[in-house]
Amino acid sequence: MNEMTLRVTSVDGTRIAYDRIGAGPAVILVGGTLDDGAENAPLARSLAGHFTVYNYARRGRGASGDASPYALAREVEDLDALIATAGGSAHVYGSSSGGALVLEAAAAGSAIDKIAVWDVPYAIGDDLRPRFDQYLADTREAYEADQDEELLELFMTLTGGPDADIAASKQHPLWTSSVVLAHTLVKDAVVLNDYKIPTDRLTRITQSVLVTTEGSITQPQLAGMPTDFFVRAASAIAAVIPQARRHTLDGQGHVVAPESMARVLTAFFKQ
Repeated sequence: MNEMTLRVTSVDGTRIAYDRIGAGPAVILVGGTLDDGAENAPLARSLAGHFTVYNYARRGRGASGDASPYALAREVEDLDALIATAGGSAHVYGSSSGGALVLEAAAAGSAIDKIAVWDVPYAIGDDLRPRFDQYLADTREAYEADQDEELLELFMTLTGGPDADIAASKQHPLWTSSVVLAHTLVKDAVVLNDYKIPTDRLTRITQSVLVTTEGSITQPQLAGMPTDFFVRAASAIAAVIPQARRHTLDGQGHVVAPESMARVLTAFFKQ
C-alpha cells in the first residue's frame, strides 16, 4: 500500500488520497492496473526537479475512498478534483488503464494541458476479441461472487502468465496486496470500454497527446499477448486523435523505468 498524506474531495464526497512533490508547472500522474499509486511514486520523484507533481490513488485503491455504484464519470470527477487542486489545469500522464482514463477525461472536457499515455491496453484485432470477451464474462461472474483471488488469476491467465508463475506469485508477499486491488480489474474494463478503442470519443480530443509504448513484448508474464499488442493500440489511438504523436521506449517492460519516462515527459511537457 502506498501511504499518501493529502486528501481532496470528489464531487460525490469520496475522499481521494494523493501526494504532492516538487515545484513548477503541475503534472498529475494516473496509475494503471492493480496500482494504488506506488508504481508512479518513483516517477514523481524523478519529475519533481521540473514540475509540481501530484500522484494519487484512484478510488477504491490504497488510502482513497470508494462508492457504489461504480461509474467512469466518477473517476473523471476525481481527476478533475486533482486538477482543481493543482490550480485549474495540469499536464497529465496516464499509465496502462490510467492512460485510457486520461483520454476519456480529455474527451469529456477536463481542463488538461498536454497528455502523455503509456501502454494503453485496448485490444485491437479480431484475433484478440474472443479471448477478451470470455475474460470479461468470467471476471464479471467472479466479481459478483466476491472471488477476488479468482479475478487476479483470470487476469494473469489472460495476459499469458505461465501456470508455474501464477502458482509462485501466490507465495510472494505482494500477492495479498494484489488480491485487495483485484476488484479494480472489473472497473478498469469499464474505463477501457471493454478493451475496445472508443474512436468516437477520442476524436474529440484537441490537446497535444504523446502516445508512448514499449517495443515488442518480451516479458514472460505477457507471453499470451501478441508481441505488438501495445503497439497496435498506440497506433490506433494516434490515428484518431488530431494532435497525437508516437514515441517508443525500446528495452522497457510494461512497468517502465521512471528515469527513462521522466526524460520523455520532461521534454514533452516543456515544449
